[in-house]
Parts: sequence; structure tokens; C-alpha cells
Amino acid sequence: MSINPDALEKHLTTRSYVEGYTPSQADVHVYKLTTAPTPSTYPHTARWYSHITSYCAEFDTLPGTSTAGQAFVQAAAASGTSPASAAEAEEEEEIDLFGEDDEVDAEAERIKAERVAAYNVKKAGKPKAAAKSVVTLEVKPWDDETDMQALEESVRSIEMEGLVWGASKLVAIGYGIKKLQITLVVEDELVSLDDLQEKLVEFEDYIQSSDIAAMQKL
Repeated sequence: MSINPDALEKHLTTRSYVEGYTPSQADVHVYKLTTAPTPSTYPHTARWYSHITSYCAEFDTLPGTSTAGQAFVQAAAASGTSPASAAEAEEEEEIDLFGEDDEVDAEAERIKAERVAAYNVKKAGKPKAAAKSVVTLEVKPWDDETDMQALEESVRSIEMEGLVWGASKLVAIGYGIKKLQITLVVEDELVSLDDLQEKLVEFEDYIQSSDIAAMQKL
């Protein structure tokens, strides 16, 4: 079924889209039945056609169904006019269909503003992922008689929001002394490594010092 170009032009004189305030499957349905209009003859249809063309890659993901588009095509074919109310049709007859350049520019700006607003809403709905780092921490005991199991339990007993302890191992450093090498993941905005190291040295019965051996952003 072909689209009635005059009906489409009249329909789009006071609307940005076939249905609603954002591109939808109704626009996709009508678009596929429409050939590129001549701007001098159908300025509003040309504006709409160009705008919907920019969404070609997103046709499958646009919201809604083609039902409204099908209804529009059928009504336009049957009556030769837009399925708008009689009062709307009378008002539309008084509008200069050729328009002025400044009207076209204003409409383009309005459409642009709508798209920016829709993008901002979509962007705001996506939570920003927290920045995280993987840290390798080395904890040194006082001597070879230090209880390394108790030392590790002390280290892991520290709880901070945004801190997750990972795997660990003992690494020999000489003279029978071993240090604890432990991995942790931290949320950068929530965990201060300086504060963490200060908490570690509070276990003065086991811990002599600690060092950041490696750090990598996730």
C-alpha cells in the first residue's frame, strides 16, 4: 500500500512524528512506504524523512509497534487526509505548507533539543561503574617467631566499605622470616590505602610494616 503524500504532509505540519513525541515503529512503518519527498513541495515531510533516516541503524530497537503507522496509512488512503480530528484539519488548512526558512530552523532546533533530552535521560539511567584497583600488599612480621597465621587473620579482620580481600601467600625474605603477600580489590573513592596501612600497624604484636608491591586499575 502506498502512502498519500498530501495526507502525510498535512499530518506532519503540526507534528514531529507519526505518533507520540519520539521516533517509534509507527514512523518506521510509514517511512518504508515513503520515497524521499521534494522539500519545496513537502517541506514538513522532507524534514521528518531526513530525521527518521538518521535512525536507520536503530530501526529494530525503536519503541512501540507498527500498528499506529498501519492505521495512519489506511486512514490516509481511505480519506486522502490525515486521521486528525476535523477541528485540527481546519486549523491545518490555514497553515502555510511551504513554510519559512526560520520555521524549518526552529523545528530542527526543537527536534535536536528533544533528542538531547532523550539522550540525557537514557544516560542518567545508567549507573556509573565505580573505579576500582587491584592491589598487592606485602606485610612484614617482626621476626621468624611471629605467628603468621595470626598475622594474616589480623589483616583480614580489617573491614572497610569498598574493600575485598583476596588470595594470599607467604614469601621467604631470609633468615627464616617470611612476609605475607596478599591481594585486595578496593573502590578508589571509598578506600584510602594510607588509612588501611595505618590500621595494619595497629596490630603491633605481629606487624612491623607494610608496603604496596603492585597496583593496577580495573
